[in-house]
Amino acid sequence: MPAHILSLLILGILLILSSRRRLKVLGIPSGRLISLDTSRLIPVTEPLYDPDLSLTGRPDYLVQHGRSRIPVEVKSGRAPQRPHRSHVLQLAAYCHLVETTTGKRPAHGILKYADSAYKIQYTHSLQKDLFQILETIRKAQDSSPSRSHNSPNKCRACGYLSSCDQSLV
Repeated sequence: MPAHILSLLILGILLILSSRRRLKVLGIPSGRLISLDTSRLIPVTEPLYDPDLSLTGRPDYLVQHGRSRIPVEVKSGRAPQRPHRSHVLQLAAYCHLVETTTGKRPAHGILKYADSAYKIQYTHSLQKDLFQILETIRKAQDSSPSRSHNSPNKCRACGYLSSCDQSLV
């Protein structure tokens, strides 16, 4: 075998080992990385979608680990003592979307902060919390909020301006 082919083979093996080590340090499980939404260098895949809930999302990473796909959500800040509820619910939404699109329920997802990672179990209780929050959001979207100020500038910047019957502008 020519020396340059052997050199390329060794370099390839070193790169693979290095990337696996880096993913482990980042808190991302081993497995085949099938989706990546944190890099402009790799084309972004279509978002996951549940037509019944009109829910769409794309986790930062989606890792094929055995027969499971594990969503990984990356947060740039330092890890809180325990994950924020909003972060857990976001990850639960990704778990639900993975289940809806693949037919296989992930046992967990991962919240990755700058200095640590949390493995969040996707329990039926967490799924129920997610559905309750989604229902609350839908109900809030179906009704216009009452104006809580007398500032025309706030009205101009409001997302409900086009449909508001209480506008000051």
